[in-house]
Amino acid sequence: MMTSFFDQFASPSFLGIPLIAIAIALPWILFPTPPSRWLNNRLITLQTWFINRFTNQLLMPLNVGGHKWALLFASLMVFLITINMLGLLPYTFTPTTQLSLNMGFAVPLWLATVIIGMRNQPTVALGHLLPEGTPVPLIPVLIIIETISLFIRPLALGVRLTANLTAGHLLIQLIATAVFVLLPMMPTVAILTAAVLFLLTLLEVAVAMIQAYVFVLLLSLYLQENV
Repeated sequence: MMTSFFDQFASPSFLGIPLIAIAIALPWILFPTPPSRWLNNRLITLQTWFINRFTNQLLMPLNVGGHKWALLFASLMVFLITINMLGLLPYTFTPTTQLSLNMGFAVPLWLATVIIGMRNQPTVALGHLLPEGTPVPLIPVLIIIETISLFIRPLALGVRLTANLTAGHLLIQLIATAVFVLLPMMPTVAILTAAVLFLLTLLEVAVAMIQAYVFVLLLSLYLQENV
């Protein structure tokens, strides 16, 4: 029984061919393409408004040098939201429940922010490793602690996204299984459990959007320290 609960996180394959590439590429097909006309339909107008609002809010604390990341952050945000939302549909696979994929996003982007800081302002970037006013005996210890915390950042990004989505999917499956088991024996309890399942699904929709936003927001904060 426990193995079947975790089967939903196994990468799907067909005739020995992994299908995770299709699961990753599918969201880009669903996005509407802006036409060449002056007037757009409601869906494209809503999509443009959302991306503009998100980009303005995310890049407001950054200086002009950080605005070059606007396209990357907006694309990553929309991509993660779409993958997380599609993963809530029945009989679908959520690629962002795989730690390897999330680390593949987190490590290069985090490393890019660190390299930018070391190239543009190495003194300020290295100054983050030692808070101002630190007592002399604590300097070696604090430098080691801050260095470890710096290298833990990409791991925290990937694990946070993976753990939240995995826990939500497992909880939904556990409660759904309880509903099917209780329905023949205790219909009233099963209906109440189904109501809890519905509320939990709404919560998971919010979590899917919030976790994508938090992932990109933390990357923007790391960029803010280095530009």
